[in-house]
Amino acid sequence: MRKILLVLIFWLGATLAAQSQPVSKEIEALADALGLPEIIEVMRAEGIANGAELAADMFPGRAGSNWSEMVGKIYDTDWMTQIVWTGLAAELDDTDTTPLMAFFTGETGSKIVGLEVSARQALLDETVEEASKDRLAEMTADGDPLLDLVARYIEANDLLEYNVVGAMNSNYAFYTGLQDGGAFDETLTEDQILTDVWSQEEVIRSDTKEWLNAFLVMAYKPLGEAELEAYITLSQTPEGQALNSALFAAFDRLFVDVSHALGRSAATFLIGEDL
Repeated sequence: MRKILLVLIFWLGATLAAQSQPVSKEIEALADALGLPEIIEVMRAEGIANGAELAADMFPGRAGSNWSEMVGKIYDTDWMTQIVWTGLAAELDDTDTTPLMAFFTGETGSKIVGLEVSARQALLDETVEEASKDRLAEMTADGDPLLDLVARYIEANDLLEYNVVGAMNSNYAFYTGLQDGGAFDETLTEDQILTDVWSQEEVIRSDTKEWLNAFLVMAYKPLGEAELEAYITLSQTPEGQALNSALFAAFDRLFVDVSHALGRSAATFLIGEDL
């Protein structure tokens, strides 16, 4: 087990060194205004919970504290932060972030960020998540006008497509991690992996659409119509579009790296190596 952890720590250190680049104070300030430090903490908690479910599905009863320790090292918040901050800096290099800062540090923007963070934190509880989906179904049946505003926000930012593509990229990275770790008796071709990943697209799209709408409805329910309209308007500006694209690019890089690391680690447990 010590050998496995040392390899993982080396991999994380090498990846962090490769990603480590100076980030301007403007990008740091924007990330803070967007609530990204809090979101990354939520993502760590989500990742650890998902890691436990992964172990239960793939190698029940064989992981224990070893697997938990490994997953905790993969979801290292300093490493995750560095990847996202560096990605934002690269993607927003030619973008004037002044209007973005003005919005997200203003009354409406800061309120929206707080609601988004609170909703993500609340959804860590599976009971709350199921209740949010039930509430979404009720609102859909009642024709709640908030759903139209949320749909416009999703469309303005192409959120469904971005999230589906991100999930499929992560699944592909997990497969390649398993393969690199020696989990398969025979080497899978890229076409075989892609075929399996694409076979999941319909389920991923359906689940993502439900979760995304349930999350946004929960987050934006306290907002007034004018506040949400202002957010949609910002999303449609060149700066808003650039920010949206930058966020997904940065987080996609993070999820791909995390998924590949999880795949390699899971492979070790599947083949029973060094346990």
